[in-house]
Amino acid sequence: MTIAALIVAAGTGARAGGGLAKQWRPLCGQLVIDWSIAAFRNAGVSTIYVVLNPDDPTGWQHFANDAAVHLVAGAKTRSGSVRNGLQALSAHAPSKVLIHDGARPCLSPKLIADITAALEHSVAAAPAVPVTDALWRGSNGQVTGTQDRSNLFAAQTPQGFAFETILAAHDTHSDTAADDVEVARAAGHNVHIVAGDTDNIKITQPEDFARAERILGSQQEKSAMDIRLGNGYDVHRFGDGDHVVLCGVKIPHDRGLQGHSDADVGMHAVTDALYGALARGDIGQHFPPSDPQWKGAASDIFLRHAAELAREMGFQISNVDCTLVCEYPKVGPHALQMRQVMAEILGMDIDRVSIKATTSERLGFTGRKEGIAAIATATLIKHS
Repeated sequence: MTIAALIVAAGTGARAGGGLAKQWRPLCGQLVIDWSIAAFRNAGVSTIYVVLNPDDPTGWQHFANDAAVHLVAGAKTRSGSVRNGLQALSAHAPSKVLIHDGARPCLSPKLIADITAALEHSVAAAPAVPVTDALWRGSNGQVTGTQDRSNLFAAQTPQGFAFETILAAHDTHSDTAADDVEVARAAGHNVHIVAGDTDNIKITQPEDFARAERILGSQQEKSAMDIRLGNGYDVHRFGDGDHVVLCGVKIPHDRGLQGHSDADVGMHAVTDALYGALARGDIGQHFPPSDPQWKGAASDIFLRHAAELAREMGFQISNVDCTLVCEYPKVGPHALQMRQVMAEILGMDIDRVSIKATTSERLGFTGRKEGIAAIATATLIKHS
């Protein structure tokens, strides 16, 4: 599952005062929008599009030197701006997209993770908090009635969707909409409610800046980031066969690799790097070669187990890097497919998966074409 973020920042934010649009005003040492972008990056989302007001140079100048942020011109309405952003984002063809208001700077990586997890079984998922205050109707400064608050929720962003689903919904939606949930529901899609975060406030009024500053200050005091690095190393010798499997890709070759499983040396190295970062041993401890049920097993079983264990322990896989050491077969023509396979198994953006190859200059067992070696590094991050 590849995730992209679409941040809507084309509004003027007049109610927040200050002259400058609220998303471009300073907050705790950064601009308001920078906090939202940082939250997505900390959650492992690397494909980020920002929709800007085409008539306001502020945002265009701010991101002029940030090649990792893709900029899109907005429209006169929010729904039109989102449509422009989705159409531009289609060039990246993500499987899922998280649409966020740039004026919500207190977004947490945990909320992003919760929404992402909900999208594994829903085409649409959005955060909301139950309405707990009494609700009145009023006119001319007077209370004219009350409203039952049962089953009422205050909507938040980011709102997550299967990319093609929400793109099609926006392409056929001609009316304005308060948010993207409204667009999705108008197209007939069910939306799963994810428990929102009361700290995930939207800056609307001038006093909201002070509240956001208190929230972010508290988050910075509490946030202790646990960063783990792990390395893995594996070797398999050549034997009879007509192909090898490297990082999940079957490559024709005049010899095969020998091993208890499918001998995917690259995937084994990455798996051991994950186990190492978690301080949870190696493949052999979790899947003993003495157990016949693992004979000939596909190595993605091992890698999926390591990735799931990382998530269970509260870690996010930030990136993996694998180097294959061999004279033959040539890895370069297959590297992109390998990255795609590994990214899908790990549930990561492909930009965070590196697969490369080198030779040993004809030295040693790899130089003599007796086998293939692999070295891998994995980085895990946990936010408290």
